Amino acid sequence: MANLKDIRKRINSVKSTQQITKAMQMVAASKLKKAQDSVVQARPYASKMSDVLASLAVRVKPGKHPLLERREEKKVELLVITSDRGLCGGYNGNVIKAADSFLKTRGAGGETALLSVIGRKARDYYRRRNWEFQTEELNPGTTSFAQAEVVAQAIIDRYVAGETDAVYVAYTDFQSAMTQTVQIKRLLPVEPKALAEDEFPVEYLYEPSEEALLTDIIPRYVATQIFRMLLESIASEHGSRMTAMDSATKNANEMTDKLTLLYNRARQAAITTELMEIVSGAEALN
Repeated sequence: MANLKDIRKRINSVKSTQQITKAMQMVAASKLKKAQDSVVQARPYASKMSDVLASLAVRVKPGKHPLLERREEKKVELLVITSDRGLCGGYNGNVIKAADSFLKTRGAGGETALLSVIGRKARDYYRRRNWEFQTEELNPGTTSFAQAEVVAQAIIDRYVAGETDAVYVAYTDFQSAMTQTVQIKRLLPVEPKALAEDEFPVEYLYEPSEEALLTDIIPRYVATQIFRMLLESIASEHGSRMTAMDSATKNANEMTDKLTLLYNRARQAAITTELMEIVSGAEALN
């Protein structure tokens, strides 16, 4: 049995760790509220923007804008969104696992895969595997729409130049603090709206012109979708970290109880041994 001093050190160590995990849980909870509000505010705009573009994609010819052009997917780009920091459960690992599966599937099909990353965890993981990045952004926790526009413009430039035939994004969709779902969604080209068998696309009149409207709205759509995915990922990170730190705090509390019980038993055994030695010595003197 371990001596009392070692057990006491372990108890103090676990209690110190518990204080850290408890503090991290509280910080994550406070950040989650703000991140969740941002997601709720961004979703309606991003959803309506997606609906508008899907509707426009049915009504215009693909040649009207290069981002509407659908090509055979010989070269695809995957944008992987993770966090810069760990200690958030399986958040980063689940995204990277899904991204690996996607890249492996596309590679097995003879397609060329390009990789872009947002977040230090994805950057470090794929750098160790000798991947070259088309786009590399860190510190997603302080993201802004301007940052999303920079990433979107780089993706758009590669698509227009013919360097990629399709663009996908691997990110985490926030549902609740307990539930986050990894998604891989196609960003480009824009997916046309599905029409019913008896439904025909209605022709629109454009002002100023069809080309000018598409040139302005499609890049804005790409930036908006990336921004929403970043917000979803940030909220998922905080939710996953809050859950993970809550579990760690509970585990530390259980471990403290077990160690305290072990300490009391060891102390009781030591006292019993001392008493027996005293009694034995007294009887020997008699």
